[in-house]
Parts: sequence; structure tokens; C-alpha cells
Amino acid sequence: MRWSDYFIPTMKETPQDAEIISHQLMLRAGLIRKLSSGLYSYLPLGLRSLKKVEQIIREEMNRAGALEVLMPAMQPRELWERSGRYEKMVDVMFNLKDKNKRDMVLGPTHEEVITEIAGRDIHSYRQLPINFYQIQTKFRDEIRPRFGLMRAREFIMKDAYSFDVSWEAADGSYQAMYDAYERIFKRCGLTVMAVEADSGAIGGSQSHEFMVLAEAGEDGIVICEESGYAANLERAEARIPPRNDPADSMAAEEVETPGMGTIKAVSKFLEQDPERFIKTLIYLADGQAVAVLLPGDRDVNEVKLAKVLACTKLEMAGAEKVEEVTGAPPGFAGPVGLSIDVVADLRLKDIQGAITGANVRDRHLRHVHLERDATVKSFADFCLVRSGDPCPRSGHAMIEKRGVEVGHVFKLGSVYSEALNATFVDEAGDQHPMVMGCYGIGVGRTMQAAIEQCHDKDGIRWPISIAPFHVEIVTLDTTDEACMEVVNNLFSGLEAKGVEVIIDDREERPGFKFKDADLVGIPLRVTIGNKGLAKGQIELKVRGGDTVFVPLDEALSTVAAKVSELQEAIGVEC
Repeated sequence: MRWSDYFIPTMKETPQDAEIISHQLMLRAGLIRKLSSGLYSYLPLGLRSLKKVEQIIREEMNRAGALEVLMPAMQPRELWERSGRYEKMVDVMFNLKDKNKRDMVLGPTHEEVITEIAGRDIHSYRQLPINFYQIQTKFRDEIRPRFGLMRAREFIMKDAYSFDVSWEAADGSYQAMYDAYERIFKRCGLTVMAVEADSGAIGGSQSHEFMVLAEAGEDGIVICEESGYAANLERAEARIPPRNDPADSMAAEEVETPGMGTIKAVSKFLEQDPERFIKTLIYLADGQAVAVLLPGDRDVNEVKLAKVLACTKLEMAGAEKVEEVTGAPPGFAGPVGLSIDVVADLRLKDIQGAITGANVRDRHLRHVHLERDATVKSFADFCLVRSGDPCPRSGHAMIEKRGVEVGHVFKLGSVYSEALNATFVDEAGDQHPMVMGCYGIGVGRTMQAAIEQCHDKDGIRWPISIAPFHVEIVTLDTTDEACMEVVNNLFSGLEAKGVEVIIDDREERPGFKFKDADLVGIPLRVTIGNKGLAKGQIELKVRGGDTVFVPLDEALSTVAAKVSELQEAIGVEC
């Protein structure tokens, strides 16, 4: 392949709307182009890389025994209503009507469709276990598409679905997919960490996310280096030691705090640490107001809180509602005397001598003993875990990192099979719902995550397994026949050995070509020019490494051997 015959529209300037380095480099290297918010076209180089990621996924899914299918992107809305999931996901779904006015959706995922297939055609335990997968376009109407392919409205995903006769059997399918994911990401040259995760709108009893650690990652992760515990912040837990507050028998009393509606302001005014405050937040849980209490120096984990409150829709109450239920504007709410339900984080159990809002403008209460002075319906863990919190397993301090989710595996159980009547008959003739698992990989996101993990100040440093080409030959003398003969011979010899090569044959300055070569990031660069050939040698450089000079008669074998060496080393950090 010749650069002059290809389409690689590189950019020198950084696009203003690209926030993270991988997004910037994908645009600058001519891999993708933005059509509209959250919508991207893959250009030839980007598509070559994408197809390589797909092929690795396909090979490992097949190796794990999964069967490839392809399901419709457009689905009847009625199917989602039958599963009970339409209301949960309606905010991110693209809804449309066909010409017969039937309600349809563009699928954000395919649990309903595959379960309907299984329910129709699988009837006996003899047909199980079975696992189906597809690589297909998904649609989600993200409120804020960002970071290029990381959070797009249309994206390519590998999704797989297993069906088993029991939870024990389903555990085996889950582990097989977990192991396949580790192989996939290693083959893609990614260093990933599997972390415990919340199952979200997909549902199920357990899930793990496969994270690429990156400072620009959207997801927060806590890690205990002592025990190996790792979890997404939405799912993370921490050991909560019992409180050891000094006894405070004084009655709760009001104190004036004029215009001080924040814990920061009141803590400074009263010279008390924020952890001695009871923060009171008013939420609407399925429309019902509830007071949520947590330590003044902590933040609420709304995923955990929604589970504690067993609600489908959770949102912060507006200022008008806060004043209606507390009698005071936001910033002065407290649990004492409230008539609505009150739930408190476990870290407030047995707290004494605390400070909280008095439910009166410009007033706070001090010397509050929560269980003496307020009515708490329940205590539960719903604070966000943070760096320094003790690990739930070892008790050692955890550290916080950022990550990019590239894969997610779920133990679904029978929630979909029961709703959609996907059952089988066992050896005794009894009928049971199938036990399911589901397993997703963002294909484009995996490609971008590789760039986020593997780059330097000059551009991309592709893992060779998913690089658009293995070798780039830069010609310095495009009009010299002898030089081009060497170029063409090396090109033909490498291709005959299965090496993918692109020749930069443009009539541009060497420095210009080298800049583009570093930006695009092909793993190996071979430079051929008259000066080198006069010495009987070519230049060989690994992207990001040193340049070596190779005798001309050893060029073919040396370059091919270096490609093999890089392929064997795949999975090693960039």
C-alpha cells in the first residue's frame, strides 16, 4: 500500500473540542472524523485497526465456544416493555415509529432479543449450555457525548449471552468469558484490571468491569494493593469502623449561622471539622421526599442509595421542595423534627455532639445525638468510597485511580428468562427458567483505550497486534529508480512473509514524513535513501525507540524478525 494512493488526512493542530489525548490523536492521525455530537466515521486507517480488534475478539469468542449471530438493531418497543426494562432505559433510547405507527427502538443492547430467540427454540436441558455473541452497532442517546469513541451515541459493541441450566453451570460460563476477556485484551496490547462493578440497568447479581488505567478515564476505581481488592466507585465498599465519639450529654441547641448555607462556611465559623457535621440532603425517590444523612466530609453514592431506597428513579429535590419539607432553604436542612422518612449512612451510627441544620434559615444545631434527637428509619452504607478508606478485606488504606471501561461481564440469573418465558425442561420433566449471563466489549472504545494507554508527545504508539500496518517504509528519494527498486523489493518480500506494509512515497521533506510517521504510530519505521544505500544500509526504528542501521542484504530478514519479536511481546506495557 502506498501513502499517495491511501487516504490519511493528518492534522498538525489539536482539535479544540477533543478533551483527552486519545481523542485528539485519533483525529490528528486521520483515524476518525466527527459527523455530529457522538457520531463518528471510521476512515481507512481507523477501520483497519478496528477490524483487527474485531478479529481478535471473534477468535477468542469462538475459542471459548460461543456462536456468532447477528440480531436486528431495530427492535419492537413491546419487547422491552415485556422485560420491564423500557422505563429504566427510556432516557437513553432512540424511539421511532415505522410506517404502520408501531413503536420501535434502536437497540442499546440485546438481552431481550436473544432471550426471545432462546425462548422460542431452546426447550430441553440437552440443548444447554449455549452462548451466542455478535459484533454490531448499538445506539444510546447519551446526554453528553464526549471523549470521541469513549462515550458516543452510535458505537460498535461485541455482546454475548450465555444460557445455562443452573447457577453453578452459569458460574462456569461466566468464568469462561472472564478468561476470554483477559486473553482478548492481552492480545490487543492492553494492560487491564478487572474490578467489581455495579450491574446498573442491565441487572443481575454480580459483574466485573475490565478497566484500562488512565488519568483521563471516566470511571473512578479504588484498589487495595495488599488484598488485591479492586472496585468501581459505584460498587466499592470500605470497612466502616465503629465510632468512638466523646460522650456528649448536652441537649441540642440552636446557634446562629447567618448566611452560612455550606458545611465549609459553618465549620470555619464554629471551628469544627466537617466530619463532625451531619449533612442532610433531600431526595425524591420515585417522587417521594426522603432525607438522606451522611458525614459532612463525605459524598453520596447515588447508585447505592437507589438500592437502599428500592426506587427506580432517584433525583435531588429542588429548592422549593426542600423548603416545603424542611421549612428552610437548602443549606439549613437537618434531621431533627422532620416528618418524612430519614435514612442515614452507617458512618453516622452512634454519632454524638454533631452539628446539623436546624430547619430554620440561618440556624444550625449543635450537640446533636442523632439517635436521641431524630427518628432514623434505617442505617446503610451509601457514601462514596475514597482514597485512604480501609479495604473491606484487609483493612489497609485503599488508593483511588481513574480507568476506562473496555469490557463488562454480568451474572444475570433468570430476570430476563422469567419475564420473556425462556424455559427448559430438565431430566425429570420439570420446567425451569434458563440462567443467563451477558458479556460486552466496546470495540471502538478498546481501540481508543489502546491509544490512551500507548502514546507519547509525538503521537500514537500502536501495539503491533492492532496497528493499521506493521511497517512503514519512508522513502527519501522518490524520484530515484535505484532507491525505489530497493523499496519495492523490500515491500514485496515483507508482504510475502505476511507483514503489512505502507510506503510513504509522497514528495515531501523527510522531516514532514517523520512527523507524520510518529503521529500515525506504525510500530516499525524503515527509512531508505541514497545516502544510506551508498553505505549499503537502511535505517530501522521501533516507534519510540532507537534507530539502528541494518545491512541492505539483511534488511528483509531483520525487519521480519523484528515484527515477529514485537508480536511475541504483545501484552507487555507500552
